[in-house]
Amino acid sequence: MFNPVKLAHEKVATILKHCDFAIDATVGNGHDTIFLANCVGKTGKVLGFDIQEEALANAHALLRESGLSDRVILLKENHARMKEFLPERDGDKIRVAMFNLGYLPGGDKNIATHPEDTISALNAALEFLIPGGVITIVAYNGHPGGQKECQAVEKWISNLNPKK
Repeated sequence: MFNPVKLAHEKVATILKHCDFAIDATVGNGHDTIFLANCVGKTGKVLGFDIQEEALANAHALLRESGLSDRVILLKENHARMKEFLPERDGDKIRVAMFNLGYLPGGDKNIATHPEDTISALNAALEFLIPGGVITIVAYNGHPGGQKECQAVEKWISNLNPKK
């Protein structure tokens, strides 16, 4: 069975190195955050965004249990504000940004990502992405607004310059 999250992890694992800087644009329960923290090693950093206290608490617990808390900064912020939190030094550019769109698994399906916020975050991630870096997007369309968000992301992707 096709597993888009597993595919995203496999791609990221070939790109992300120790000492890199990565973004988890939608922390959720923290599974991508843990994955990224393992990939960046002790000298790397992961910056994670989520608007729900429950999501951040779940991720904090996983990070503590895994001994990876020192590699991750979690922010209770909408990913649309990502650019405000990204460092301006060239050495801190993003190698990977992961987006897992939709709602918190096991949480309130009415609290979900929105197209305009996601496009803003994708633009910020792209602006700070190093050459050869990767943005992964896993989008769920089975919730209110999910199809609209998927269409907005597809449109955003189709407008990218393939030479960049």
